[in-house]
Amino acid sequence: MSKRALLEVIALDAEDAVAAQAGGADRLELVTDMAADGLTPSAATVAAVRAAVGLPLRVMLRLTDGFAAGDPDRLVCTAHEMRDAGAEEFVLGFLEADGRVGLDAVERVAGALDGCRWTFHRAIDRAADRDALRKQLDGLPGLDTYLTAGAPGGVADGLSTLLAEARRGRGDEPGYRQELLVGGGLRLEQVPTLLAAGIRAFHIGSAARPGGWTGPVSAEAVAEWRRAVDGAADGAVDGAADRAVDGAVDGG
Repeated sequence: MSKRALLEVIALDAEDAVAAQAGGADRLELVTDMAADGLTPSAATVAAVRAAVGLPLRVMLRLTDGFAAGDPDRLVCTAHEMRDAGAEEFVLGFLEADGRVGLDAVERVAGALDGCRWTFHRAIDRAADRDALRKQLDGLPGLDTYLTAGAPGGVADGLSTLLAEARRGRGDEPGYRQELLVGGGLRLEQVPTLLAAGIRAFHIGSAARPGGWTGPVSAEAVAEWRRAVDGAADGAVDGAADRAVDGAVDGG
């Protein structure tokens, strides 16, 4: 297994995408309007990013602020439009007003993606019951990732939840076989703890923009995260190997 952990960076346009790739990002999440926490970009932006970089690209399918699905027919049409523009991977997630997963909308959009891989985003952090949501979505075609901070307030608040879910993901428990992609107030100093728990994917947005959301992605900022994630990952692997050797010696 490769030691390299995945680093995903939010991009708003082709300029961001080029900088993220130069800094060592493995994948992009493409959105627009971060004042609304990220909505679906235009088809022209998708095509421009696709032409500018070779990185895997996950496109947001979200038409309004909040986690309500809105009109499922519009979402399905938007999914087809994004695919026509060159998108092959996606990000989505819908909740009902009571915090239950918007299962009908999720199923309809996932069906329109026709097997494309997708992430269920941080709507999970606002769900009334995270475990129930995961169990209900288990088996949906294409779902391979949950983007989560573990809590609405961010990784600092949700760390214990993330570590517990990582433990459950080591087996074959339904609902926990998807990758945990940790993002939402993620700080560099939290990465070693998450890696030691077996989490291998990290998501950054504002951390890649020293000037804030009004400024572009900085290749240097992404490179700093790349070095930190890789260094922590190497340390986690070496530490695990050392513990295995110590255990073998003690048991021998």
